[in-house]
Amino acid sequence: MNAATKQVSGNSSQSQGLGERVESLVWSDVDQDLDTYGNAVLPNVLSVEECQRIVSLYENPSVFRSRVVMGRHGFGRGEYQYFKYPLPPMVAALRTLLYARLVSIANRWNEAMRIDVQYPQTLAEFLERCHAAAQTRPTPLLLQYGVGDYNCLHQDLYGEHVFPIQVAILLSKPQTDFTGGEFVLTEQRPRMQSRPEIVPFRQGDAVAFAVNHRPVSGKRGVYRVKLRHGVSRLRSGRRHTLGIIFHDAT
Repeated sequence: MNAATKQVSGNSSQSQGLGERVESLVWSDVDQDLDTYGNAVLPNVLSVEECQRIVSLYENPSVFRSRVVMGRHGFGRGEYQYFKYPLPPMVAALRTLLYARLVSIANRWNEAMRIDVQYPQTLAEFLERCHAAAQTRPTPLLLQYGVGDYNCLHQDLYGEHVFPIQVAILLSKPQTDFTGGEFVLTEQRPRMQSRPEIVPFRQGDAVAFAVNHRPVSGKRGVYRVKLRHGVSRLRSGRRHTLGIIFHDAT
């Protein structure tokens, strides 16, 4: 058992408080929104103090494995850092708790799309599957945007094993810490133009959304639509986001 599977749940007291908040969400509404729109807002997952604590990690290089300046790679403008194992306790707890609630939706989606993959009930088991396929690098990340920064539409695919839902948590306060910087999703349906959507959420809110494909019911049965996500141009201030991706990278 490696550092990732040993430390999936994080500090016990933090896990308890986060666990109560995650469990108090109306998960039937989350399921319905994910099925209907490909995304769902999870309100008040983190407190303002918890958001600020995570933002403060950005200047601590000891907790990250790598830093990416988006402009150097054609990804947009801004930067982000990938956490290293062991993850900070709050990040580890969120990853474990949210996986446990989203895995049933992920398995239902794959069954509907006739994808012959089912996901285990715990994050630790899923990470063992990733690591056996040489996907051993942690993918949770902390993103930072300044004035004029943006994130091009993309998908977070890192290897053979892909969990079909991921989560972003807004750590900054809209209209106070920053303006602009909207979270944008596009959905490409067969033989149709792409459908855009802006997801409004507040500091401490999370949005769960499809990584790649999701099932949609049509007149001839279920078909797949492809999603991409990004962030529009920041008009003022600074914006931080925590990204929770459940599969690890090669």
